[in-house]
Amino acid sequence: MIRLKFIYFASILVFMTGCSYQSKKQSITSPGNKVKLDFHLNKKGIPEYQVWYNDSLVIKPSTLGFDLKNQPRLSGAFKILTTEETEFNETWEMPWGEKREVVNHYRQLYVTLKEEKEPFRLMNLYFKVYDDGIGFRYQFPEQPALDTVFIMEELTEFNLTGDHKTFWQPGDWDIYEHLYKTTNLSKIDATKYRNHNDLAQTHIPNNAVNTPVTMITKNGTHISFHEANLTNYASMTLGVDTLNLSLKSMLVGSDNHDYKVARTVPFETPWRTIQLSENAGGLIESGLIVNLNEPNKLGDVSWVKPMKYVGIWWDMHLGRKTWDYGTKQDKNPDKGLKPHGKHGATTAYAKELIDFAAANNIGGLLVEGWNTGWEHWIGFADREGVFDFVTPYPDYNLKEVVSYGKAKGVELIMHHETSAATETYTKQLDTAFRLIESLQVHAVKTGYVGKILPKGEYHQGQYMVNHYHQVLETAAAHHASVDAHEPIKDTGKRRTFPNATSREGFRGQEFNAWSSDGGNPPEHLPIVAFTCGLAGPLDYTPGIFNIKLKPYKEKNQVNTTLCQQLALYVVIYSPIQMVADLIENYKDNPAFQFIVDVPTDWEQTKVLNGEVGDYVTIARQQRGSNNWFVGGITDENSRELELRFDFLDPNKTYQAALYKDAPEADWNTNPTAYKIEKMEVTQETVLPIHLAAGGGFALSLKEGSVN
Repeated sequence: MIRLKFIYFASILVFMTGCSYQSKKQSITSPGNKVKLDFHLNKKGIPEYQVWYNDSLVIKPSTLGFDLKNQPRLSGAFKILTTEETEFNETWEMPWGEKREVVNHYRQLYVTLKEEKEPFRLMNLYFKVYDDGIGFRYQFPEQPALDTVFIMEELTEFNLTGDHKTFWQPGDWDIYEHLYKTTNLSKIDATKYRNHNDLAQTHIPNNAVNTPVTMITKNGTHISFHEANLTNYASMTLGVDTLNLSLKSMLVGSDNHDYKVARTVPFETPWRTIQLSENAGGLIESGLIVNLNEPNKLGDVSWVKPMKYVGIWWDMHLGRKTWDYGTKQDKNPDKGLKPHGKHGATTAYAKELIDFAAANNIGGLLVEGWNTGWEHWIGFADREGVFDFVTPYPDYNLKEVVSYGKAKGVELIMHHETSAATETYTKQLDTAFRLIESLQVHAVKTGYVGKILPKGEYHQGQYMVNHYHQVLETAAAHHASVDAHEPIKDTGKRRTFPNATSREGFRGQEFNAWSSDGGNPPEHLPIVAFTCGLAGPLDYTPGIFNIKLKPYKEKNQVNTTLCQQLALYVVIYSPIQMVADLIENYKDNPAFQFIVDVPTDWEQTKVLNGEVGDYVTIARQQRGSNNWFVGGITDENSRELELRFDFLDPNKTYQAALYKDAPEADWNTNPTAYKIEKMEVTQETVLPIHLAAGGGFALSLKEGSVN
């Protein structure tokens, strides 16, 4: 449903003549006058913009343009042909999401440019100005001077007004699994993270950062840089000029050619985005990224099911079970594989997990390692042709598992690990998704572990952007949603393709089980919520109750309290949330009730408090219900919070169940100490809450008084 409040158009046409490259500044403000953008051509005819927020300059004059292969630089000697200003306001509905209704209200400046000397090329610019930030993109219109464009580099600048506190990770062309760093902009050095024992593939050629990258100015303005609607283009990292305090686009390239993007004219680039807020919570509540994507192209997507799910994923990371089925019998190769007895994807174990899910309000089951090929899937150069996406191992009856789950109300989530061998997966796409459709399975988790094949391509380059998009479109044609791991970064395309439900795309829970650097520190998730979490849903796989991982991983642990694991179901948003621990660790534990109760689809979201990298508390209303759920997490510092309930309906009473850290709890020394308190609350209630170091709390609020 789309509800248009009003659409207002005001056009201003400006025709430039003569030889002067200078132009009068074109100014546009957001609907609530919080954000202002100026655009003009400088003395060299180079497009230039600057941005104010709450009357303070946040982006100094910054230039735009391109370096093109076998072409002069497309940046200077422009004149303005026309400018057009419009205003647009709508409220559109998410079929699933962190809120049902999204307000899309902006003012737009559209500028058409032409070079004043040969080859007289045309380039247009769109600027959309919202109260929570701006988005701008380039347009290459159809023209005689350009047919196919080979972009060597995009020259988009973001010139900053100070040495801001920055939350960043290295500009890796392959992965987003680095820990976030917190430094001033001038202290960023991404290149020293090129080598890492726990990262199978990295490529960091420049002192650049991945996006989203979040900053805080000295006056408290929060800024986050990212991009929206990344389609048929290379992902953008941001090169860091530590002396001039500037960022400049550095597109992800390829070893197979010297350009970074190849496009046929006409085309438009992704949106370059700057989210702006007076506080940290405003960044999370912003709808800028999804608003800059096109409306739903799939129509009815009722087959996309938000859900919690169980699986055998944690078994493998603990070393209790394996993805592979057996070992090759070298003496008798015709006999195939000899079972080693640790294979996780068995019919019997799948049924056990289905029974547990059905009894505990869990709607899905993910089975990894069900299909042949896992004996040769990682660490090999010849990974092409390894995986078969339709043939199960002998101990896994796919149809029987699907049928058993449906009888119990539990949907199967199919698993497609590609080992980054993209051509093998592409050849089998239609066959694999036809199988899913024939079984009435509507969800798949994909994976791309390893260096991309064909060799020379990277996870975030144009080749892979197009591959991920092809998978998404193929899945949609067969009514399947996609949870992508080792993915392209999220840029809000879930609005256009609502079957793009979730993705990994950051350093997940599995690092706690096997990394050599101590796992994810307590500050990790309070940073993630305000950085890559701004881009879209994250499949973090929360819910670990056996924090110390005994007896499986004596040298590793989860660096949170148990109550923080509960809180993550609210704080780290995803429409699909894994109940990740071994099911025996949930049995007879009263804290598991919160996981049973918490939904994954929301009516609205409110950020109650928070500081980037320190702590955050988020309240979400269950979709189609007056029930609310609240989660709060902190870093390595314990905190005392005062929780207010202004978000509740007035004159109503709610039954509250509070799961909180015990006074003696600590993420390292006593992580599983917790208390459960039950009470009645109203909009007027003020509730003090203690968060242990590395801890958190979870709160369920169900409408109605206790009888």
